[in-house]
Amino acid sequence: MTNNLILHAIQLLLLALIIGIFVTILRHARLKQINLKEKFFTGLWIGYVTDLLDTLGIGTFATTTTLFKMTKLVDDDRKIPATLTTAHVIPVMVEALCFITIVKVDITTLVCMALSSFTGAFVGARITKNWNTRKVQRVLGILLILAAFVMVYRMVTNPGAGISDDVRGLTGIWLLVGMVFDFVVGLLMTMGLGNYAPELIFFSLMGINPSVALPVMMLDASMILVAGSNEFIKSDRVNWPGVLGIIIGGVLGVLTAAVFLSNLDINNLKILVIFIALYTGGTLLRSSILKR
Repeated sequence: MTNNLILHAIQLLLLALIIGIFVTILRHARLKQINLKEKFFTGLWIGYVTDLLDTLGIGTFATTTTLFKMTKLVDDDRKIPATLTTAHVIPVMVEALCFITIVKVDITTLVCMALSSFTGAFVGARITKNWNTRKVQRVLGILLILAAFVMVYRMVTNPGAGISDDVRGLTGIWLLVGMVFDFVVGLLMTMGLGNYAPELIFFSLMGINPSVALPVMMLDASMILVAGSNEFIKSDRVNWPGVLGIIIGGVLGVLTAAVFLSNLDINNLKILVIFIALYTGGTLLRSSILKR
């Protein structure tokens, strides 16, 4: 009964935040006389594609930035971070709402790991400000690729081994390990590194169905985005044309991907996780080389 109450409280919190941020955007647009219908359809397909891929674990930063460049939707590169956060915060919260409803996950695991990630992100700005981003990207990229090869090896030698559909969370020392892991992931998110691939890989290597990672990582991401979105909305750093389209298209993309993921069997989901890890690891290594 207590678990259900906590789950419902999280669902209500997400709904309230979705409504609150949407109302804030509408009020800001009215106050500043912003035309939210401008470039609506351009934003609509960008939001649909990027948030569909985001729900599958690809992430939105690289894809959205690329499409912004292709369509020239954002007139100033300095506005990209604020525009990304403002446009994607609602779809990401819908992701979290969908998957904590669809996927059965241990509430203790969900809450403890989400709080750890949020805490890591909260203190990360101070701790990581002097870290070498290129080295972190390189190390994390190599680790993700190695982890993907470990998963491939396990699938080839004994497909399906070590993955349980009955275990829906972490307990004991492994929950503590998960909390420390998510705290570090939260730190790294302040450097622009995503949490999706690392958490998917972590749950898979723990022998837990990687679908359990979906509500955890999406709740993490949504809380972190909420923390910065309100300030961005009220600032002059958002490029507003297309934002409403991205929000609506993004929600539609999330719902499409949610149906797709809920119908995946465990072996197909493991293959998807391997692809995500290789893609993310390769992207991080490429970014570390470009930064040099």
